[in-house]
Amino acid sequence: MVLTEPTGNQSLIFKRKNIQKRGKYMKVFIILGALNALLSVAFGAFGAHVLEGKLEPRYLTTWQKAVTYQMLHAVGLLIIGVLMGKFPASALLPWSGWIMLAGIILFSGSLYLLSVTKISVLGAITPFGGVSFLIAWALLILYAAKVL
Repeated sequence: MVLTEPTGNQSLIFKRKNIQKRGKYMKVFIILGALNALLSVAFGAFGAHVLEGKLEPRYLTTWQKAVTYQMLHAVGLLIIGVLMGKFPASALLPWSGWIMLAGIILFSGSLYLLSVTKISVLGAITPFGGVSFLIAWALLILYAAKVL
């Protein structure tokens, strides 16, 4: 089998599909980032106005840590979405975004549940979220080093 360069028309079709795919992911990660930011603000308000006085101080601190990390990584998702729309495509960005989202779910989600249920075994899930955050940021660094 001999591989040849795409003809002009084939090249345009490939570029159009690539741009459409990038645009789809850009939209997905901007929406996911904004949604997580919204949820972070809502959970922060819930913790401050509903849970305060009902949870032991250490569990309220744990709740606040979940809110903080969710917001920081919501911004990370927004950054990934914007990068997808402005710079060359690379598989590193969607991987970074999906792993960052998994980190939010594992890290913040486990801390939210731990805070309200006091089931300490949930704390064993949290480090997997932390490792996911590290991997996601490392992929973003790799993208910047290779592409920007």
